[in-house]
Amino acid sequence: MESNFVLPAIKGLQAGHPYYVVMCPLQIAARFFTYTDNSLPPPMRVQRILNKQRIPEMRDYILNNRDSYVFSALTASVDGNLEFIPMTDNHSIGQLKIPIESRILINDGQHRRAAIEAALEECPDLRHEDISIVIYYDLGLERSQQIFTDLNRYAIRPTKSLNILYDNRDSFALIIKECIKKIPMFEGSVEYEKSTLSNRSKELFTLSGIFYASKLLLRGKVLTEDLMNETIISYWNAVAENMPEWTRVKQNFMAPDVFRHTYVCAHAIMLKALGEIGNSLVSSTRDKTQWKNKLAFLQNINWNKDSAELQGLVIINGRISSSQNNQRAFAEYLAKKSGWDVKVNGDMR
Repeated sequence: MESNFVLPAIKGLQAGHPYYVVMCPLQIAARFFTYTDNSLPPPMRVQRILNKQRIPEMRDYILNNRDSYVFSALTASVDGNLEFIPMTDNHSIGQLKIPIESRILINDGQHRRAAIEAALEECPDLRHEDISIVIYYDLGLERSQQIFTDLNRYAIRPTKSLNILYDNRDSFALIIKECIKKIPMFEGSVEYEKSTLSNRSKELFTLSGIFYASKLLLRGKVLTEDLMNETIISYWNAVAENMPEWTRVKQNFMAPDVFRHTYVCAHAIMLKALGEIGNSLVSSTRDKTQWKNKLAFLQNINWNKDSAELQGLVIINGRISSSQNNQRAFAEYLAKKSGWDVKVNGDMR
């Protein structure tokens, strides 16, 4: 006798074909909803190869946020005799019977499924929780491949700035957002949603640029939250006092688009380099009142994109290059100009 598992379901119609949305216990999702064999050649797969390096981070997200994690629906194709049993008073709501021996393929969400499986190994209590799954009839390899393509065709990843803006779990993101309000140069001049500034933008800095530069500033430091706030605010205020180009555009003596078109110091590569060398300053000069004087060398640098010193350093063929090598080279350039004993870390991410 054929065995089935039965799930609460809603039946719908899409492109003339029935499909279902089911509520599935996590243990069933992990056990029965699988992805195709990675050993198959690409033309024979319905999914990309599972990137196992992503799984631990996604697993830990679930385990570390047991009271608030959110996983969106998986999408699957089932090659089997699905039987929908409607409620007597509503023909769209009922139960879906899926034969256990069916071939079930994940069209979208294979990494979420694998993360759920990994999380269940460490926290079996998760078996009592559910995830929604959108189920289509498996109409063959070509259709399954097309489902994957269509589901991802218009997917747009949120910008880094937007992720930081809406992340209320990351304590550093919360700190940066609060610090910006207390740094006159940044307050009112930050683009919170985009990670790049358009030519017409009135903003001067991006949230992601400040976030990652401040990460470099505090890298390796063990500080209380209050000290982190104080350090970030003091450092960027000291930088601003030594950046006349920043002051000119902030006080409306220069248009933002002219600022970006003309000066390297208008770009995120500058913020990251300042964060990198500032890391050394934070360690060597605890007296924050001295930081303004220590950073006075910034006033003597020609930040113009046409500057001979910047050619081949951050300006490649007339354009700013933000590659890891150029970021590191720019930080080393500023370190040399500072006259301090600064060792630039190899990783500028």
